[in-house]
Amino acid sequence: MTPWLTIVGTGEGGVMALPGSAQALIAGAAVVLGPERLLAGLPPSGTLPLVGRAGEGESQKRIAWTSPLSAMLDQVRSLRGTGTVILATGDPMWFGIGATLVNHLPPDEFTVIPHPAAFQLAAARLRWPLQHVATLSLHGRAVEAIHPHLLPGNRILALTSDRTTCAAVAQILVARGYGESQLTVLEHLGGAAERITTTTSAAFDANSIGDFHTLAVDCVAGPGAALLPPVPGLPDEAFISDGQLTKREVRAATLARLAPYPGALLWDVGAGCGSVAIEWLRAARDANAMAFERDPARRDMIARNALALGTPTLAVVPGDAPESLAGQSSPDAIFLGGDVGNRALFDACWSALRPGGRLVANAVTVDGEQELYARHAGLGGELVRIDVSVLDRIGDHRVLRPRMAVTQWAVTKP
Repeated sequence: MTPWLTIVGTGEGGVMALPGSAQALIAGAAVVLGPERLLAGLPPSGTLPLVGRAGEGESQKRIAWTSPLSAMLDQVRSLRGTGTVILATGDPMWFGIGATLVNHLPPDEFTVIPHPAAFQLAAARLRWPLQHVATLSLHGRAVEAIHPHLLPGNRILALTSDRTTCAAVAQILVARGYGESQLTVLEHLGGAAERITTTTSAAFDANSIGDFHTLAVDCVAGPGAALLPPVPGLPDEAFISDGQLTKREVRAATLARLAPYPGALLWDVGAGCGSVAIEWLRAARDANAMAFERDPARRDMIARNALALGTPTLAVVPGDAPESLAGQSSPDAIFLGGDVGNRALFDACWSALRPGGRLVANAVTVDGEQELYARHAGLGGELVRIDVSVLDRIGDHRVLRPRMAVTQWAVTKP
């Protein structure tokens, strides 16, 4: 199919600063769609000749984006087959409209003409090798998503909504013990009003900056800053819990069996405080997770833990399983950490799991173990006994006190 849609990235100079070839594409479009500020930079409608995509003398139709995103997508779909240009900023495939449309249009229906992105311009100004920098968008997203990237010596470039995003990031950094981290605000990159200011997160003042900028963070950990890397096995104290928590060593082994990967969906059934689902999301780019939990207090803990540990996309599903599982998207992996002896629950999970998906179940009771032995006999997989002892004291003596042993069954669905 001949592409009917072209997405053109622009810079601070707007459309008129683009190369002649890009301007010609825009001039030749029957419809131009984009944000008001970019449309405002176009010459008056009707003054541009329409080459090949509309009749001679016809006026070009210009349409401003409509919120929310679903309405914007409807705007694009309504133009299908009409020669259309979408005006975007920077690289449309880097947290832009192009990256969104790949999930809604066949790739042969549109082309993309990128412009140097904010991240590229910021890295050039700061002399930061871009391959060593974490890039993320906090524009219209929860600021807490920055948490997994807060590591000693890490560098972050982030798109923002406005100055309040930077203020919230600074507060998070201070609370995490990264108050001496360098915050650099890069405003209007590539334009006449370009301005770059640097301060520490502890000294940051949102009133000193504008709303259109890219934020750079050079992480500096203070002496008491907790080290919370994306590798599974966070300290137990990193989670708010009522004691219903898969302990650190067992959790790390569980995540290793579940094997997170980009874009994969996990069901954490009987999620407790959500520790396994949260670590799944932290371990792989664009991973997804659903935490099924019937207890309202625990659902609240899951939501609080998800924000505090940088996984705001975690979906928390109320209700009793297996009923609450009905109608949900088929998972790539399932974790059963409680009620593992419930045959109806297991059957519902096994039926929902996609072929090639992995199921991991942990049992601490004799009844639960017996069910895992029976399922292993019928379905195969691997059985592992996990015994962990932790340092304790008896009087003046140190001892290693055993925790409850965990029997773990991991199986891949044929």
